Amino acid sequence: MSDLAGARAPITVLLVDDHDLIRDGLTGAFGLEPATRVVGAAKTVTEALALYDELSPDVVVTDLQLPDGTGLDIVRTVRRETANGGDVGLVVLTMHSGDEQIFASMEAGASAFVGKDAPSTEVVKAALHSARSPRSFLCAALADAVLRRAQNTASQLTTREHDVLLLLADGLSAADIGARLHLSESTVKSHVARIYQKLGAANRAQALVTAMRVGLLSSMQPVRKDLGG
Repeated sequence: MSDLAGARAPITVLLVDDHDLIRDGLTGAFGLEPATRVVGAAKTVTEALALYDELSPDVVVTDLQLPDGTGLDIVRTVRRETANGGDVGLVVLTMHSGDEQIFASMEAGASAFVGKDAPSTEVVKAALHSARSPRSFLCAALADAVLRRAQNTASQLTTREHDVLLLLADGLSAADIGARLHLSESTVKSHVARIYQKLGAANRAQALVTAMRVGLLSSMQPVRKDLGG
């Protein structure tokens, strides 16, 4: 059982799914966790948002596909348009657990993403995580999805971006790279920013790790002699 049990009032949960069997099953699973309490259930986006306003639950667990929209509509509305939206756990539950759905959920502001093929206990764990860290993103398949995205986008690097990336791997600064490639420092920084964007990286270390993982660095040739390499 959760270490939250007995330490505080139960985490309140709103379930959103248009299938009675799913809702009943999840209600039973949450009933086995003393740290949680299901306070409401809805079948549509409209019902869910009305109940959210009425009940102010700590966590919303929502299906992705709903009769009048998607669970992401709920996530975005709660996250952006409610006073306490930043403190609410938002768990997306779906049978369509492809990369596109994972990234869409993360970008919408979800706290966790769980496939319907996972055990119900995983949904409960995701809800507990979401209550603790509503602004983080928990997804077992996220690392693989990020790697696949990086592999797809790495091939989009231009020849010049390849050259800059290789010199980044050699530890050169933007100024040094500019001198090697006969570019201004600001131009180099623009190339670096695009490399980070394409590799889904926030800094040099992340970019190089991703480039190595997808085989981009090992497949690159040394900087061409005619470019000052």
